[in-house]
Amino acid sequence: MLKEPAVPRRPIELQNRLEYLQVLDENAKLDAALEPKVPDKDLVRLYKTMLACRRLDERCLHLQRQGRIGTYGPSKGQEAVPLGVAYCLTKDDWFVPSYRETAGFLWRGWPIDMFMLWWGGHEAGSCIPPHINDLPLSVPISSQIQHAAGIAWGSKLRKDGTVCAVFCGDGGTSEGDFHEALNWAAVFKAPMIMIVQNNGWAISIPRERQTASQTIAQKALAYGMDGMQIDGNDVLAVIAAMREAVEKARKGGGPTLIEAVTYRLAMHTTADDPKKYRSEEQVKPWEAKEPLIRFRKYMQTKKLLDEKIEQVMEEEIRKELDEAVARYEAYKHDPYAMFQHMYATMTPELQKQMAELKDYLEGGKPSAEKKELSRV
Repeated sequence: MLKEPAVPRRPIELQNRLEYLQVLDENAKLDAALEPKVPDKDLVRLYKTMLACRRLDERCLHLQRQGRIGTYGPSKGQEAVPLGVAYCLTKDDWFVPSYRETAGFLWRGWPIDMFMLWWGGHEAGSCIPPHINDLPLSVPISSQIQHAAGIAWGSKLRKDGTVCAVFCGDGGTSEGDFHEALNWAAVFKAPMIMIVQNNGWAISIPRERQTASQTIAQKALAYGMDGMQIDGNDVLAVIAAMREAVEKARKGGGPTLIEAVTYRLAMHTTADDPKKYRSEEQVKPWEAKEPLIRFRKYMQTKKLLDEKIEQVMEEEIRKELDEAVARYEAYKHDPYAMFQHMYATMTPELQKQMAELKDYLEGGKPSAEKKELSRV
């Protein structure tokens, strides 16, 4: 009786690539061979936008501590990732954020006071500026990735040449939505770029408790897509990696997973105390590697930035922030909007609920109590 030949044991050759990329290192030393071509005027605008995002962060923290906005989630230390991504997109491309992509929103033309409205609890902060294909901030973890996969699939069906960039954090990769969306995007070669902002912490849970994988980027190989791990504090590396991913997606090459290694220098939100779960010794090394310092050194080396230019930028940003705060605090909240905009036509149940609230606010309750509910 003939025996079946033994199947040899051999490594499996994977078709997709996995790379690491850094262009501007922690000391602002440049690898000129990898430097993306960016016009000087764009570099200046990129730096000013990164600086504006940092100053907006600081202003919103002050407003929160003064009780003038609600809970706030800072972006400090992570500005380079969404900014570099947004720079590589057209206004017709889709930008689908989580809640730490402020610098990208600023680049794409969102008014500063929109963020204050959002964190202040006003639904008006979710209103997309006209002629921009963005989604509003998303706090539910990874649910927006499903939306992005659908948007990218729609782009492919329409053959309109647009791509969709979507964000989540390292903690978001543990959600089922992340896996389902990436699997779908890879199977149908949807023009989606998945950017994971690996900032080391999912609130108080460290990255090593999220996955046993050496990198998050390597998860791309299991789905059948290319993966890249980049220095997320290097805006030039973000631009270089994103340009490749966008070009591939536009040509029908399918999605890419980009893991941007960065660090959250501030608290998760103002409702969080990071000293409870990480030490100053852990944070200190990352302070020297943060994106604003590094980009500033690069700009100075290229003779595009000096103390005088930065002072002018600071003054312009301060004025913009002052005006944004004034617009935010002049906003008139409509307590009935939550009923009126739930559906195109209000349901009988919503009409009943709105009538009850209207009776409460405009009826015989004490004025102080009515005023407080109106404010909330």
